[in-house]
Amino acid sequence: MQKEYVLQFAKELLSIDSPTGYTQQAISFVEQEVQSMGYRTKRTNKGNLLIYVEGKSHDKTVGLCAHCDTLGLMVRSIKADGKLALTNLGGPLIPTLDGEYCRIYTRDGKAYSGTILSTSPAAHVYKDASSKQRTIDNMEVRIDEVVKSKEDTQKLGIQNGDFVAIDPKVQITDSGFIKSRFLDDKISVSALVGVLKELYEQKLTPAYDTIIMMSTYEEVGHGMAYIPKEISELLAVDMGCIGEDLACSEYDVSICAKDSSGPYDYEFTTRLIELAKKAELSYAVDIYPMYGSDVSAARNGGNDIKGALIGPGVHASHGMERTHIDGVCQTMKLILAYLINETKS
Repeated sequence: MQKEYVLQFAKELLSIDSPTGYTQQAISFVEQEVQSMGYRTKRTNKGNLLIYVEGKSHDKTVGLCAHCDTLGLMVRSIKADGKLALTNLGGPLIPTLDGEYCRIYTRDGKAYSGTILSTSPAAHVYKDASSKQRTIDNMEVRIDEVVKSKEDTQKLGIQNGDFVAIDPKVQITDSGFIKSRFLDDKISVSALVGVLKELYEQKLTPAYDTIIMMSTYEEVGHGMAYIPKEISELLAVDMGCIGEDLACSEYDVSICAKDSSGPYDYEFTTRLIELAKKAELSYAVDIYPMYGSDVSAARNGGNDIKGALIGPGVHASHGMERTHIDGVCQTMKLILAYLINETKS
C-alpha cells in the first residue's frame, strides 16, 4: 500500500509552508511528483492542481480532491516596538500558538524566523502571564532580527499583509504515529499521491475517467467552488474527526454522513460504506458537527454533483494533530476500491 512512500512524501510535504493563499511551493512539489509518474496535470487560474487519470470507461468522470492549503496567519500591522500584530487565516486554535516558532514571508521573497507569543509573555514581569486570554488580538510575533521600532521592521521589507507560517513540528514515530500541524489536509494529499503511485506501479486503471484535484483555498471556504463541468461526482478526502460521541479513531477511515453544510449524497455515501464492508476495512460512519469540505464548496458553487467525504481519523484538529499510518492505509484502500471496483453510476 505504498506505506513507506506515503510516510516520506507526507514528511516532505508537511515541511513546506503553505498557509491558505500562499501555496505555490506545496502545489509545485505535488505537481512535480505526479508528473514524474507520467500523469498529465493542469492548474486553474486560482492555483488548484488537476491531475488526469484515464479510465476504462469514458461514460462519466469522477473527481477526488484534497487540499494543500493550511491554517496560518498574516501580518495585520507593525507595532511601535517592531513586533507584529496578527490576523488569522482560517481557524487555528489560537491558544495552541503561544510559543510556536514561525516564518514571515515578504512580498519581495525574503523569509524571517520568529516566535508567536502572548502580549504578556513573561512570568517574571506580567501578573496575567498565565491567565491572559490567548486570542488573536493578544498575540504577536517577535522577529529574530535586531528591531527596536516599527521603522526597523519596515526596513527588513516586512509589511502589512505578509504571510506568517506556523512551524508544523513534523514527527513520525516508530509506532506509526504521524504528529504534525496541518495533517488537515496534507495527510490526505499524501494518501491520494500514494494511490496514484499504486496505480502507476501496479498498472491499474480506474473504472472511469478520473480527475484528482488539490485545492488552495479550502481553509477559507472556496477551494473547490469551481470544478471541471464533466465531473459528475466528487469525493473529498479530508481529515476524519475524533472526539465526543464520534466513532472514528486514528486507525480508521472515516466516512462522513453529514457535516455543518448538510448531509452528503445518500447513494454515494452508502456505496462507500458497502465498499468498506466488502474490503473488510476498519471504518467508521460519523457526523461532523463543525466542519465543511471542498464538496461543500463545490455544491455551494452551483456544481451539479453527487458528493461524499472520507478521510483518516485525525486527533486534535486545528491544533497539534496526530494520526496513524493504519488510518491512512485504510483510507487509501477505500479510495482504490472506489476507483477500481466501482461499478454503479
